[in-house]
Amino acid sequence: MKFRMTAAAGIAAVASLALAGCTGATGGGGAAGPIDTDGELSGTIQFQTWSLKNEKFTPYFEDLIAEFEEEHPDVIVDWIDQPGDGYQDKILSQANSDTLPDVLNLPPDIAFPLVQAGKLMDLAAADPELEEGYNAGGWAAYSQFTGVEGTYGLPWYLGSDLSWWNLEKLAPYGVTKADLPAETSDWLELAKTVAADSGGSVQLVSSMPGLDTFVSAGIDIMDEDGAFIFDTPEAVEIVQQYADAYAAGAMPAEALTGSYAGNAEMYLQGKVAYTTGGSGFAGDLRTKAPTLLEQTTATARPGIPPLFVQGLNVSADTENPSAALAFAEFVTNEENQVEFVKLAVGFAPGTAEGADEVVSSVSADLDPAQAEAMTVMFDALSTAEATPFQWTGAMTDYLNQQMALAIRGDLGAEEALGKIVEYANDNRIDQ
Repeated sequence: MKFRMTAAAGIAAVASLALAGCTGATGGGGAAGPIDTDGELSGTIQFQTWSLKNEKFTPYFEDLIAEFEEEHPDVIVDWIDQPGDGYQDKILSQANSDTLPDVLNLPPDIAFPLVQAGKLMDLAAADPELEEGYNAGGWAAYSQFTGVEGTYGLPWYLGSDLSWWNLEKLAPYGVTKADLPAETSDWLELAKTVAADSGGSVQLVSSMPGLDTFVSAGIDIMDEDGAFIFDTPEAVEIVQQYADAYAAGAMPAEALTGSYAGNAEMYLQGKVAYTTGGSGFAGDLRTKAPTLLEQTTATARPGIPPLFVQGLNVSADTENPSAALAFAEFVTNEENQVEFVKLAVGFAPGTAEGADEVVSSVSADLDPAQAEAMTVMFDALSTAEATPFQWTGAMTDYLNQQMALAIRGDLGAEEALGKIVEYANDNRIDQ
């Protein structure tokens, strides 16, 4: 089980136009006012998940649905599941043919064209008291659709990346767990120092800066109109720090390929003393480099932690809005989310609370290193932020090309960022 972020810019843009054309919508969905979920509920609703009907999760959903139907005997929940591949195409086909399920699982990027076309319910309007019960970053991820007011998803299960450090390699240079940096600039300065003191044998920069680097540094990525604006002096300084770290020998040349798999693999091979990865990276270490695991500690990513989000959404065209909204809230309430992520080990509930209960429940059955990493990740989620869904895979590819040039010194940091922002704005999926 993993986060399946599509970032399919071409599909999303074309589909957005097609949907808007066939519906006449200009964005936003149903629920101009509150929807009553406290009265007697009735009717049949369809609930669609994404590649979750299997031996591991089927019993959970069957029990969940049975409990809801017992509480609301006049409601029938028809559970359907879509395979992992081609999910976005399936969703867009359902939307264009007016056959969207009443309650469905969409990450923000797949939800976007449906929000633009008015196909999803504004859940903040439907239930104004919902927000306080959910993770703030997860709620924001469904509330920042360009030019559209409202919130169009309930955070369901969340993830984040951590920093992983080889303390044995750092110890000769006076670095302990207590000294590990908490900010991006401090990490890059440490990388230069350790590279200089070790003659380049200990390297702490294992990937190029990505958009999440600027998010973590608290730099504004987009303005209120949806334009990318992160070519700031603060961002230029960060890119220059990366270039300086590379020049100082703190970063292997192969890191300029922009491969995330290379980032983790270089750590597993002992080539670098730092990488990023989810809490499950402890399992990779245990399997592939058990000796290295004993030398490794996990901390939160420097600055603002990244956030990966999956959510539940409600169709704006549902014929049973009260039952659909009630079921979406039921599935994503704290108790049910906690039980779900006890099965989906390594993920966190999308609610504001409940993370401590998950860790205490599953830690006894986990490798101690993964249990510790989960605790670190869960603690960081209260301040985590998602990368804007408008950022696409093609934009990442272009960013990597320009960053490689800037870090090698073939292009100035300011010019590189200017080109990246210009490319991103020329290829926006929301226009």
